[in-house]
Amino acid sequence: MPWWSWILIWTALVALSLLFIAFLAFKVWRDASATARTFDETSRERGEYWDASLERAHVAHVTEPRTTAPGSAVFATPERMKDDYLAAKEERRFIRLQRRVARRKERGQLQSLRDIEALHHLG
Repeated sequence: MPWWSWILIWTALVALSLLFIAFLAFKVWRDASATARTFDETSRERGEYWDASLERAHVAHVTEPRTTAPGSAVFATPERMKDDYLAAKEERRFIRLQRRVARRKERGQLQSLRDIEALHHLG
């Protein structure tokens, strides 16, 4: 085999290798672009859903004005503080119960019998 045939063989191998690497790079670029587009669409949808849920939560959550001044717990009796704590705890539990029932109703899920009985009992 003459010496120039080796040069042709190695040139062809290097050219095919570069062509294969370029093909793989193009394929990776195309897949990465598709992944980025999908991520962008999904993040936009999640952002819209998050904004809508924050708006619903903001509308549904009405805060009452504070009736106690900061620092008044220092001068209150322990019984009064315990009563205030238990009342606030019960109020938070009832608000969570209402949100859970509303969320299940919005999603079309079955309601828990315990939740329904608690709503009738409390409110």
